[in-house]
Amino acid sequence: MDLVAADRKHLWHPFTQQQDWTEEPPIVIEQADRCELIDSEGRRYIDGVSSLWCNVHGHRHPAIDIAVKDQLDRVAHSTMLGLSHRPAIELAERLVEIAPPGLTRVFYSDSGSTAAEIALKMAFQYWHQQGEQRTRFISLRDAYHGDTIGSVSVGGIDLFHSKYRPLLFDVLHAEPGDAADMERLLASHEGEIAAVIVEPLVQGAAGIIVHPDGYLRAVRELCDRHGVLLICDEVATGFGRTGRMFACEHEDVAPDLMCVAKGITGGYMPLAATLSTERIYEGFLGRHEDFRTFFHGHTYTGNPLACAAAIATLRLFDQEQTLERLREKIELLGELLAPVTQMHGVLEVRRRGFMVGIELDGFPVEARAGHQVTLAARSRGAIVRPLGDVVVLMPPLAITKDELRRLVAITSEAIAEVVAARDERVALAA
Repeated sequence: MDLVAADRKHLWHPFTQQQDWTEEPPIVIEQADRCELIDSEGRRYIDGVSSLWCNVHGHRHPAIDIAVKDQLDRVAHSTMLGLSHRPAIELAERLVEIAPPGLTRVFYSDSGSTAAEIALKMAFQYWHQQGEQRTRFISLRDAYHGDTIGSVSVGGIDLFHSKYRPLLFDVLHAEPGDAADMERLLASHEGEIAAVIVEPLVQGAAGIIVHPDGYLRAVRELCDRHGVLLICDEVATGFGRTGRMFACEHEDVAPDLMCVAKGITGGYMPLAATLSTERIYEGFLGRHEDFRTFFHGHTYTGNPLACAAAIATLRLFDQEQTLERLREKIELLGELLAPVTQMHGVLEVRRRGFMVGIELDGFPVEARAGHQVTLAARSRGAIVRPLGDVVVLMPPLAITKDELRRLVAITSEAIAEVVAARDERVALAA
């Protein structure tokens, strides 16, 4: 079978201009080995973006493999509508143990987008059942919470979201990192706001925008002062990405609703969860005829295989002391990136924990500089992915120090190559 020809004939890739896709040689991944991906030609690449920010302990980890295989011997899937099963129960108990205080209930879904959608619907219905018509939400400018209609509504990246504006509900956008702006919006819309939704500490898809210290804590206090729920979207920041299990922990913030996905299964299978406080959960209790039920669900809610992978993933955090061992690697990453901040053609390097955005400078949109860096890195043996002209590095937490050195070196070389090619073109045109 000609895989490349079949791909070009039948597949439609996400966030990809298909016309460009067909003009470049694709990589077809056949295997993986720890922190490396292996293509159909046998070439190896460091997985510099954790297969879209979700791989934690490396590919083909024996403990997660065994957990999934053992669960296959029991049951691969069973609905949670009217039924329950052991992996979902055990995982929920573990998530509550490690979550910020006060989050006691777990509602499963299958992606970060649906986890955010669920949180929005929970907040909206909660206030309705309390007899309050709080129908509006506040999110941050340049926010990203997923690609379903509700999560797009609270998004703030025009490139991704503006075309769908007629389909969306109206949302107020606060300036990221500006607590005074958040306070202004809450005060001027007193009694209207159901919830504030934020990506804690780091706005990922916006280009790794890092919030100032204390901002998340200030937002929590403002929500409390105005009687508004706080939703923390930890889809990208959760499970160790910022150096702690959840980004909220850095500022001792406990949200009313928290969304998790991506790293929850170590990058093995689709699974997401929305955690809520007991207060919100109790707002949905009542007799059948009261119709206070949360009318939302997914066919694969709490899939047993995915839950088994997640249980194994969380167990590995303890067994391999993942977060403790990560501290030295975070420090090393900072040291490795210091020279990159001084590189010609680099505007800024933004970082929190293992989340890095290297913003390129001086390129027109049509140059696709970030993409060119991706291709140059690929030729050197690393997979990175840009957000526009921001080159993102987000390797698995299990990456070794030597692999980390190699990843940053490859990225630096790739940036230098693309910048040099631009400078040469400019010189020839002069």
